[in-house]
Parts: sequence; structure tokens; C-alpha cells
Amino acid sequence: MLKPEKKITTRRVYRGHAVGLRVDTVETARGREAAREVVEHSECIAVVAVDEDDRVLLVRQFRYAVGRFLLEIPAGGIDPGEEPLDAVRRELQEEIGYLPGRVERLGGFYAIPGYGDEYLHCFLATDLVSSRLVAEDTESIELVRVPRQQTQQLIASGEICDAKSIAALLLFLYVERTE
Repeated sequence: MLKPEKKITTRRVYRGHAVGLRVDTVETARGREAAREVVEHSECIAVVAVDEDDRVLLVRQFRYAVGRFLLEIPAGGIDPGEEPLDAVRRELQEEIGYLPGRVERLGGFYAIPGYGDEYLHCFLATDLVSSRLVAEDTESIELVRVPRQQTQQLIASGEICDAKSIAALLLFLYVERTE
């Protein structure tokens, strides 16, 4: 029978605005000690936003960590005390200038469970209503409207190449086919 690892000690290495890093000493299933490096990150939301013309609203933005512009679905952190649905509304207004009339949960997943604890809640947002952009850095985000039928092609070609966008879009396409 599988047995979970047991934490013995924790040493905090770094605490920043977006992430933290700790090193835990654990007892493995075989009784040995091992180190586990864990990137700590708050829960997040990822949103497949679909407009009245059946287009998926994506954002193109520069991602410093990978050194390139990526085409992604709107997403962001859940603030302390904030509910995921409220984060969906806030992030859509901040990133694409729309508020959703309807929000449905698609599912969720851990982004990097091998070394991090970030969990993403995935949602579908429809009945979009134009709303004033409120984010300070909107000049670094380009809104890209893509016909829903092209999303699989963008994933297959590698143009959409971040895990959260791929997972959420594939969840959306799966749910859409099974309804």
C-alpha cells in the first residue's frame, strides 16, 4: 500500500511578492530522510472567455521567465479572502476589459505538483459585457480573438504553449463535446 511522505522539518529559503521557496526534510515511505524543495504560490484562476461570435479571447504578453511573448487565456492570482468567482470577474476586467454575464466551472489542476503547490481553478466565461480596463499594465497585454475552432490548431502548432492555457482550453473543448 502506498504511504505518504511525512514532513520532519521546514526551512524557509525565500518569501517574495509572488512566490515562496521552502525546503522540507521528509521521511520517505521506506523510512529514509530526503529533501523536498517546494515553490509556494497562492491559488489562481484561469478563464476561457468566449464572446458572442464564438471567439475565444486570448492575451499576448511578454513572459520574462521564458524570454518571449506567449498567447494565453486570461488568468491570475486569487487575492487573500477572495472567492475564485470574484477573481474571475476581476481578472477579466483587468486583462481584457470585459465582465462575464455567466461563469461556469470547468475543473481545476495543480500546475507543477512535482515541486510546487499552485492550484488553478478553471472557468468558462460567456455573455461578456465590455467594461473599462482597470489594470495599470494593460499596455503590455494585447487582446487576441480566435475562432473557437482554431484553438486546437494553436495548441498543436505550439503557438499556445503554456500548461494552464492548454489544460483549460482542452477542458473547455471536452465539456463542449460531451454536452
